Amino acid sequence: MFLKNLKLIFHLYLIAFSSYILHKAAFFVFKINDLNFHYSLEALYLIFLILATILLVIILRFKKDKFDSIGMFFMLGTFIQMFVAYIFLRPILSDTIHNIRFEKINFFITFILFLLFETLLTARLLNEKR
Repeated sequence: MFLKNLKLIFHLYLIAFSSYILHKAAFFVFKINDLNFHYSLEALYLIFLILATILLVIILRFKKDKFDSIGMFFMLGTFIQMFVAYIFLRPILSDTIHNIRFEKINFFITFILFLLFETLLTARLLNEKR
């Protein structure tokens, strides 16, 4: 049972690492300079990976006892994650000095990717037979 839970977390890390490589390659191909960004690509992926891991661990913890409430735990965790993401997004939104168009796009792409990963992994968990 413990290894099955680790498998889900491992899939999250594998998907996140693969998307990071593709994201970094897109920066290289399109010659996007991220030196003036508030958060580097690595920092964004690390922040969202930690948040996604915490959410999945909480969902896995309640899987056995409260299987019917996993969807509610996921929605609550996603709400909290959106609040934390907004806290990290505030410096980007309030910046009037730099051209932050690419940084905003980068932030939201990363956020949406991790939301997709969490949704897919939670759906996989819900579709398992008990």
